[in-house]
Amino acid sequence: MMLSRTASSLYWLGRYIERADFIARLIEATVRLDVMSSRPAGEIAWSSALAVTETEDAFAANGGAMTQADVVRFLTYDTSHPGSVARCLDRARDNARAVRTALSREAWTAINRAWLLFEKRTSVGDTAKALGLVEAVKNETRGFEGAVHQMLRNQSHWFIRLGQAVERADNTARLVDVKYHILLPAGEVVGGVVDRDQWTTILQTVSAVTAYRWLYSDGLTPANVIDLLIASPELPRSLVASAETAVDILGLLAERTGSHGEADRMARMRAARLARTRSGEVIAGGLHQYLQSFIDENSRLHEAIGRQFRFG
Repeated sequence: MMLSRTASSLYWLGRYIERADFIARLIEATVRLDVMSSRPAGEIAWSSALAVTETEDAFAANGGAMTQADVVRFLTYDTSHPGSVARCLDRARDNARAVRTALSREAWTAINRAWLLFEKRTSVGDTAKALGLVEAVKNETRGFEGAVHQMLRNQSHWFIRLGQAVERADNTARLVDVKYHILLPAGEVVGGVVDRDQWTTILQTVSAVTAYRWLYSDGLTPANVIDLLIASPELPRSLVASAETAVDILGLLAERTGSHGEADRMARMRAARLARTRSGEVIAGGLHQYLQSFIDENSRLHEAIGRQFRFG
């Protein structure tokens, strides 16, 4: 049986690496929305990036202006708050060091290389340099994920993937909620140019532009994007796919460890409900309320996992 502190470090390693990757993708997509869209997004885009990462209060306390340069700096390398790429990679590396012998050489190397991207860095420079930095982060996190998939299918592998699944579900839900609830500026038309640019940015953040084109033939519509990100099991970052992954991994851990309980039941109930979910019904019933409920439920699942495996 794996020590609870080892399991906890592996689980949090998975969460922090997934979070660093997501924030890097969010920064990249928001820069592109602001700079390359048919109409610059300005403050609304950058305030939404802070909302997705729940760092609005920390940013306000930091005293920065709601500009591309200040928000990119804050979300990229500012380690004074837990929502930056650099801080996530710091925490990921700390957890990886605690379980170094449970990781493959390739997995440790990917984490260390990602962390070294930020060592002694004090500025992300201009937009081009910022995009280069987040692209490098994405490359290393992809390298880590590939290395994890090549590891032995044992408890180390499963706890990392469980952390990734829980984190991924939370990130996708927050992303869709912010776009649907607050992002479209007042006076802009739903389905208009700005709206389409923003939904495209959401797809870019979760690497789903090509997947969307494969699955939907009637052009870009908010309803289809919501359907893809909530109810499509084919998309790894969808809510239903993340929920199914959590169920599968908890089942494997139960077989190996004999630890079966509250988290398994919660995960199975959530996955079964999501499998029956129809995006049209969700939108009609209130998407914001649905997503907030999902985020709360995901947090409760995280807490149940900690209790079940005695993370402390």
